[in-house]
Amino acid sequence: MYVIKRTLLMFVCLLQLLATNTHAALLTGKVVGISDGDTITILTSEKEQIKIRLAEIDTPEKKQPYGQKAKQALSDKIYNQNVSVKVQTKDRYGRVIGHIYLGQRWINEEMIKDGNAWVYRQYSKSKHLLSLEQQAKAAKRGLWALPESQRQPPWEWRKQKKESKQGSDKKCGPKKYCKQMKSCAEAMRYLACGLADLDRDGDGVPCESLCK
Repeated sequence: MYVIKRTLLMFVCLLQLLATNTHAALLTGKVVGISDGDTITILTSEKEQIKIRLAEIDTPEKKQPYGQKAKQALSDKIYNQNVSVKVQTKDRYGRVIGHIYLGQRWINEEMIKDGNAWVYRQYSKSKHLLSLEQQAKAAKRGLWALPESQRQPPWEWRKQKKESKQGSDKKCGPKKYCKQMKSCAEAMRYLACGLADLDRDGDGVPCESLCK
C-alpha cells in the first residue's frame, strides 16, 4: 500500500512539473511598453508586467544610428497588440528571452527581414535568419541603407562603451571635438567611448560633416 501511495504521489508531482513547464514555455499578453528595438514589456491577463528580450536578434542601441528607427519599427508592429511569447530562457538581468508572435507573424523574423536588426551571432545559429539578414543587406533595407561606417554591430558598440568606462582616455585618446577627428569611423569610436558632445542632436550620428 505504501509503495502504491508513493508511486501515485510521484506521478502527481510529475504532472505538476510538466504543467508548470508548459505554462512557463508560453506567455501571452498585451504589449504595453517598447524599450528599444529588441525589448518589450507585456501585461498578462493576471495584470503582471513582464519584460521580454527578443531572442536571436540584436538591434542598434538607442544612441546608435538607426536605434530610434528600430524601436519605432517594433512599436509599429506590436505596440498595444496581444502577442504570444515562446520562452527560451532568462538572461542575467532577469528578462525573459523569447520569440514574439502576433497571430501567425513571427516578429523576430520580421525585424531581421525588414533590416531593423542583426542576427545575434553569440546566441543564434539559425541559417534561416542569417539568410534573411543577407537578403536585407543586399536590398539595403533598414539599417543596411546606412553608410558602412555607421553600421556597427550593437554588441561591438556595447563592448566599446564598457571599455570606455574603464578608462576612456586610454581607450579613445585625448580628442574632444569634431574638428579634431580625421574620419567618421574615428568619430564613431569616440562617441562609443562616451564623448556625447560629438552627437549634439542625439540621433546617434557624430560629427555629421564627416558622417554624411
